[in-house]
Formats: sequence, structure tokens, C-alpha cells
Amino acid sequence: METIIQKSRRVFIEEYPVEIVERKGLGHPDTICDGIAEEIVRNFTRFYYEEFGYPLHFNLDKAVLVGGRSAPRFGGGRVLEPIEIVIAGRATLSFKGNERVDTPIGTLILKSISDYVRRNFRYLNPAEHIIVTYRVRPGSQDLVKLYEKWKKTGIPLANDTSIGVGYAPLSDTERACKSIEALLNDKDFKRKYPGIGEDVKVMCIRKGNKIKATVAMAVVDREVRNKEEYLNLKESVKEEILREVPKGFKFNRELEVEINVADDPDNDIFYITVTGTSAEAGDDGQIGRGNRANGLITPMRPMSIEAPAGKNAVSHVGKVYQIASSIIANKVIKELDYLKEIYVYLVSKIGKPITMPQIVYVEYLPEDESVRNIESEIESVILEVLDSLPKLWIEFMEGKHRTY
Repeated sequence: METIIQKSRRVFIEEYPVEIVERKGLGHPDTICDGIAEEIVRNFTRFYYEEFGYPLHFNLDKAVLVGGRSAPRFGGGRVLEPIEIVIAGRATLSFKGNERVDTPIGTLILKSISDYVRRNFRYLNPAEHIIVTYRVRPGSQDLVKLYEKWKKTGIPLANDTSIGVGYAPLSDTERACKSIEALLNDKDFKRKYPGIGEDVKVMCIRKGNKIKATVAMAVVDREVRNKEEYLNLKESVKEEILREVPKGFKFNRELEVEINVADDPDNDIFYITVTGTSAEAGDDGQIGRGNRANGLITPMRPMSIEAPAGKNAVSHVGKVYQIASSIIANKVIKELDYLKEIYVYLVSKIGKPITMPQIVYVEYLPEDESVRNIESEIESVILEVLDSLPKLWIEFMEGKHRTY
């Protein structure tokens, strides 16, 4: 393993003249695909672990959502045609030992989607509003055999040559983007404002010292009786955002907020939905088109286009290294408070232990130029995290990591 750690030549992100950040929220069709895929593979991992003591080979990282049709109206509309979700991937369908155990593919997938939707959505009924199709086949013999080798050594071998990128800390703009969506999808906040749907998308642009947030917020039609109530809801939510979100800023930033800017009240155009998501009529979705592994879309930062959702957390480095690079970056920033920011790149080589990337590249920006031994401190954190990767799948199964 080659490790290169050096001082960054980058400008500190907070000093960029412009910063652009996006967050596709819980109910966005792309995020729905990521969320249900993660629920599915968590349950596959748990099933294999309980039956055999370790996860068998699987990757269920392809999901497409085909939006339905609806007729929303103030006071309550109706869904005309359901959403369709298609799941495709590879899994171990049966295991032949002392006895044959067939993997309940359909049961696991259907229950995972139903449970996820019921837990995260108030008005989207999986039995009534969603049709699920799945196509799951066995994996190729070469990759299955490569995967199974880890039972002997205890260290999984990378199933792909891939890249993981992580950084820390989040900037004020990034925190604002995540915080706005988190606030609007907070369960207590929704009890206060039940008209807010789960489909919340936030685009933040910082120019100089001002952060401008453009928020697309689906409104649940049955919770607003007319356009006056709709407009009052928008204004109340805007005031709450302006009051709560700046509390998390580390720097002296101004915040400006606009909500549902495509509305045209004079022509009765409003962003209202029956179920709280545009997936009911306005948009389709797909794994990998939304947030990166840290929950944000950050074109001003290095990032991989790998889609971690639905991949196994044992040896699929497209997921493992995305999580690991962020763990390293955040751990370094937490322990070495004299650093402004850090970027971590991990590159795997197929067939090699996941604990031994072919290269680890780190860039750091120090707060204090006089501090010494920074590289050795960072390297010790890298080795600690890499050594822990064979147990990452357990933490993932327990819900300790989120990738969307």
C-alpha cells in the first residue's frame, strides 16, 4: 500500500468566492431509490448472517422509480396511477450445506420497501401507491468465488477497482443545505406543519458572505384548504429556516431563503401533491443520480460518482471506501484540531484485501503552519480505520452508516 500525505495547495473552501451545494431530500425520487436499496441490502445482510453466520454474496444496487400520475387539489386530491419501482441485482439464491436454504428474495425486497416507506412517509401508502418489480440473478462465478475467500482469512478482498473520496469538515454552505432539509423533514417539525411533504430539495449558492437557499418543498394537498393557507405555510417555514439554520454557522454568513419559486398564484400554479413526493406524478428516480455518500451533491469538492446504495458492505469498495474515506477525514478533523480541512482518496485493486488500498492520498490544510508531525498523526488514523474495515458490514447492518 502506498500512502501519500501532503499539505494541500487548495484554497480553504470557506474562502472560495462562490460555493454551490445541493441536497435531494428524503422524499425525492432519486433519494427514495437510494433509501429503499439500503433497506433491502441491510435486510439481506441480516438474513444471511442469521442463517449462515456471515453475509453471502450479493449486490442489489440497481433501482429505478417510474413516477405515477395524480390529481392533487387543495383539501385533498387522489392518485390516478401508482408509482413503479424496479429492483435489479445479484444475490445468493440458495445455500447447499447440510440442508438447502433458499433466500426469500421476494419477501425480503417487498417487506423492505414497505417498511421503509411506512417509516419515512405519512401519506404514501406502499400497498396502494406503489407497484414493485424485481429481477435478481446469481452473481458470476469468478466474483462469487473471490467474495467467498474472505471466510478463510477474515479479510474481504475488493470485488472491484474503485475510488472512495471523503473530506471534512462541512462548510457553512454544506451545513445549511443539510440542515434545511433535515429541519423540514424532522418529525416534530412536521407535527407543527403537517402540510410539508417529504420531498424537499435544497440548492444553496454562496456568493461572498451570503448564502442563498432555493427550496423545493412538496406540500400535501389535504393539509391546506386554499391558496391562502398554502402561502401562509411557505412564509412560516421560511421564517423558521431563517431563525434556526444560521445557529449552525461557524462563520459570519447571511442567509436568504426562497421556497417554491415556480409558484404562480395568479394562475393557480402551486407545488401541491397528494402523497408528499413528486414521484406520484412529476418526476422519476434512479440510484446514483442524487446525493453522494455524505448526503450532499458538492461540485466544488472532489467526489466520486460511485453509487454506494445497494452495494454490499463486506467487499464492494464502491461502498466500503466511500464510507471509510469519510470516517478517516472526520476522525482526523476531530482529533487534530489544528487542521482546517482534509481530503482523503482511497483506490482499491480488485482481488486485494480491502485493508490494503493500492494508494491512499491525503491532502490537508493546516490552521497553524508551525505544527509538526502532522503526516504521522494522519497516517495512524488511516491505519486504524483501514484495520477496522472487515467489521464494517456489521456496523452497516446495525444502521450506523448512511450513504444518501
